[in-house]
Amino acid sequence: MFSGDTSDPSDLSPAAVAAARERRKESKASAKLAKSAKRSAAAAEAAAAAALAARPLPFAASPPARPWGDYGLIRSSTRSSRVYSPVAALPSLEGQAALVRARVHSVRSKGGGSFLVLREAGTLDTVQAAHFKKSDAEHGGDVARYIAGLPAESIVDVEGVVVPAQVRSCTLSTHELAVSSIHAVSRASPPPFTVEDAARSSEVVEASQATERPFPRLGQELRLDSRWLDLRTPSSSSILRVRSAVCQLFREALYAEGFAEIQTPKLLPGESESGAGVFRTDYFGSPACLAQSPQLHKQMCISGDAGRVFEVGPVFRAENSNTRRHLCEFTGLDFEMEIKESYEEALEVAHGTFKHIFEGLETRWARDLSAIRSQYPSSPVLVTDDPCVLHWREGQEILAEEGFDMGDGMQDLTGKQELALGRVVREKYGTDFFILHKYPASIRPFYTMKCPDDPNYSNSYDMFIRGLEISSGAQRCHDVGMLVENIEAKGIEDWEGSLGKYVDSFRHGISPHAGAGIGLERVVFLFLGLDNVRKATIFPRDPNRIKP
Repeated sequence: MFSGDTSDPSDLSPAAVAAARERRKESKASAKLAKSAKRSAAAAEAAAAAALAARPLPFAASPPARPWGDYGLIRSSTRSSRVYSPVAALPSLEGQAALVRARVHSVRSKGGGSFLVLREAGTLDTVQAAHFKKSDAEHGGDVARYIAGLPAESIVDVEGVVVPAQVRSCTLSTHELAVSSIHAVSRASPPPFTVEDAARSSEVVEASQATERPFPRLGQELRLDSRWLDLRTPSSSSILRVRSAVCQLFREALYAEGFAEIQTPKLLPGESESGAGVFRTDYFGSPACLAQSPQLHKQMCISGDAGRVFEVGPVFRAENSNTRRHLCEFTGLDFEMEIKESYEEALEVAHGTFKHIFEGLETRWARDLSAIRSQYPSSPVLVTDDPCVLHWREGQEILAEEGFDMGDGMQDLTGKQELALGRVVREKYGTDFFILHKYPASIRPFYTMKCPDDPNYSNSYDMFIRGLEISSGAQRCHDVGMLVENIEAKGIEDWEGSLGKYVDSFRHGISPHAGAGIGLERVVFLFLGLDNVRKATIFPRDPNRIKP
């Protein structure tokens, strides 16, 4: 019987009818099993796809097959042939595909799209990346959901076409990335504060307190406890680069004057600076301390005919000073040089160096200064063409006129006196940078040359920015007999053990010389007009902080 047979069932025998019914039952059962198998196969395929989506993607040498997802751990097992573009270069790639690695600064959804602000590390550059659901149809909206789930501060790779756009919220305001793929390199956990909150000026924060949604006040200790987050703000990131720039410009100026850079020991047998505490330690059974300055070794290099030397290196002071301008560890910018006749030769070098630093920062790091001043307002430092040098006595007279009781004029200046002096000097001489010299000998270190016409004073000097001291220096005592006399007069006992070799370097002939020690953090702090030196320090060390 053919399947197409239309004969009347009544013509068939009862056995044939029963057999036909059985075949129909078997056919229905087979169809049901086939449908069930198809559904199971579809479910298995969906489960496999879900498992693929949940599994980290390998970081392969070619672009990932799936346009979204987290990379697996990058362990240098392969090298990608992909080319990453800096955000600043994107306008030149208009209409082309570009790959960017950056942090997720923020994510928002609007209408049918997702918009990310991407912040590039090591720069001030931000760019918007846009993804629209209509372009995600083939993936069922998975890309949009993935973007929405990305935590702020995560590091991502974003690939897309560079298209023209007006984006006021980003530094790249003329273009954006039309996202074709996005992958997380490193997901971020919830931070103790947001970079956006940390980047606001105090004026904006205070003005918001009277509104329904005030911005949080972030204390300095909170910021320093998670300093790596605070360094991500435009101002802190730029302060870091300004620190680097000051070192670069310091080197440039001194190299141009024939100086050589040196690196001196930071483990010493004893104190190098009178009046400043030291961090003591054990050196294989012998007492030692961390260097308070490179002073002694700078001078020994002069004895070694180095001529002109400078150093950029760490300095340690065990001073229990909890002020806005003191640190227990800072970076010293030191120089030492032979002089022919007068320490004024060193003052001229110092003035030229600082003038080079101030002018170089304003012209070559203008973008960073703009970012800093948007959160911490300040004006450029005024500096004269020629050195502005005041005698100690003139400084005393100015302060007396300002109402200070100067006593016998032999005490070091207080912070308030320095600020008052700086204010008057700015008004009188039109400069924020000046030098005060001829300090009383009693308040200067043992290696300072005394003034030839009055032994109560010395051939020493301090330098000031905006009324606060950033450097101490002097002509050094190069006569061995006078040096030993000064050491003993300062009451330094058993000096042969810690200073013996230093003194020996003078016994074999040494040129007259002068120099200065400068605090990098003080320079940055005062140049930028910050309220605390810790803002000019990457990871501050003070009497209450030794971490992170």
